[in-house]
Amino acid sequence: MSDKWFTVGKLVNTHGIRGDVKMLPLTDFPDVRFASGSKLTLHDPQSSATATVEVVSAREQKGMYVVKLKGYDNINEVERFKGWDVKVKETELAPLEEGEYYYHEIVGCRVMTEEGEELGAISEVLAPGANHVWVVDRPKGKQVLLPVIDDVVLGVNVKDKLVTVRLMEGLI
Repeated sequence: MSDKWFTVGKLVNTHGIRGDVKMLPLTDFPDVRFASGSKLTLHDPQSSATATVEVVSAREQKGMYVVKLKGYDNINEVERFKGWDVKVKETELAPLEEGEYYYHEIVGCRVMTEEGEELGAISEVLAPGANHVWVVDRPKGKQVLLPVIDDVVLGVNVKDKLVTVRLMEGLI
């Protein structure tokens, strides 16, 4: 059985000369993912190369995380990881509260209004501020940006990949 991998970040650059790296978090749980002792697997998007690393320390800096990896103490040792994806196995996903979903569970869901009109499919999850926004690609017309709030999202059925929504004035 092959393991299923989920992207939780991207290693975007080196930081300083002591082997620290800058990671862009692509997770709702950066404090868990980049915690001291956390194990991550780096995947080269250009090849099948991987590297398993352990976080020594991390600090948030301007929306990124500056991460110290165990055993990497020099910029030359981490330079090759620039642009690599940061992933965890499905078995390492953090448990969610009821009503919470992983990005991979939401992307691809069909969106229906409470009246039964199909709007399209969710293509992306944005986290601009107070609440997430689901981007719905419509077969015709421009994208719909759905705020993920109780007034709009009436139901989520991950198994059937279906989201039911109530459209508020001005959304379409």
